[in-house]
Amino acid sequence: MLTLTSKYNENEVVDLVEQLLHYGLKQRASDIHFEPYQNEYRIRMRIDGVLQTIRNLPVLLAKSITVRLKIMAKLNIAEQRLPQDGQFTIMDKTMRLSCIPVLYGEKIVLRVMDNHQFILSIQQLGLSSQELNDYQTALRHPQGLILVTGPTGSGKTITLYSGLKEINHDTHNICSVEDPIEMPIDGMNQTQINTKVGLNFTHTLRSFLRQDPDIIMIGEIRDHETAEIAVQAAQTGHLVLSTLHTNSSAEAMIRLNQMGIKNYAIASSLKLIIAQRLVRKLCQHCKRQSDTPFVIDKQNYIHFVAQSCPQCIGGYHGRTGVYEFLPIKPQIQALLLSEHNISLQILRQAMQTSGVKTLSWSGLDLIKQGVTSLAEIQRVLGGLYD
Repeated sequence: MLTLTSKYNENEVVDLVEQLLHYGLKQRASDIHFEPYQNEYRIRMRIDGVLQTIRNLPVLLAKSITVRLKIMAKLNIAEQRLPQDGQFTIMDKTMRLSCIPVLYGEKIVLRVMDNHQFILSIQQLGLSSQELNDYQTALRHPQGLILVTGPTGSGKTITLYSGLKEINHDTHNICSVEDPIEMPIDGMNQTQINTKVGLNFTHTLRSFLRQDPDIIMIGEIRDHETAEIAVQAAQTGHLVLSTLHTNSSAEAMIRLNQMGIKNYAIASSLKLIIAQRLVRKLCQHCKRQSDTPFVIDKQNYIHFVAQSCPQCIGGYHGRTGVYEFLPIKPQIQALLLSEHNISLQILRQAMQTSGVKTLSWSGLDLIKQGVTSLAEIQRVLGGLYD
């Protein structure tokens, strides 16, 4: 890193900011945090989903670095009382900047928008052969609803866009409404919502239905109106793909019900629910087999633990998906139609009977294959992991 003089001249600040950004890109950081405190200026980066402190700088640098980043994003450097948003490009990567006033100055977070990493084929998602078949089968339906669920940062956007890439043909009119547009894709008609002028999900979706769409992608189902239009579109000749913030595939059906969607409408429109998480992969250069196995159902399993080496960060390098695929088969449809207020427990029992591989068991497979560690699965799945 750059050695600074006590005066912190403008050229040194410019060089320091450039070095920090280049380092973040080299380490595959998804977010870079600039945080002012009373006695230090902390730089943190989210690498493979985990936030890590990279450097603590003198607090006197906070204002100069903030000004430099605002200039790069073409923001008002005199405005320090209100949040601001902007973006700039460095090393062919777009960085989305969010600035907000805090106790000791202004905190800035940069989100690295690397379009190339998102545009994957579904064969690159790390799906099993059965999961891949289930996804491709659902995508071939002329109508219906495909939901991808999970918390923020679980890779839902990647999974959605990979599916859209599979069916992005000249014979399909694909329309998407997003907040914001994560990545521009040729062949898709993408609309970004703008609440300031009244352009919300509901308004845009109603307009889409007059645009002769074959496929509609909704960035997120957030309320009753959006859910209702999505289900209606899926029932009337359109393939609809969207995301929902729930922890598991079974909870997605409960959430739709809570949003006011009747069970019969859920049963007739839903084709597939994918619940997912992202876990860090063990570094293949330094991972070590644990001395003690772990036990599930009275059976011992060997597993690997993270070490650390120059090739990785804390024993991990890169991430992969953990998936729970729930195709809506006749058994699940019959259950939805027979129950007025279906419970999560009943749905989970039906999934077990149908042989659905849960997130926990998918995580166990990755542990047994040496792809990730037991500690990482426990960290990511939390209470879902038993």
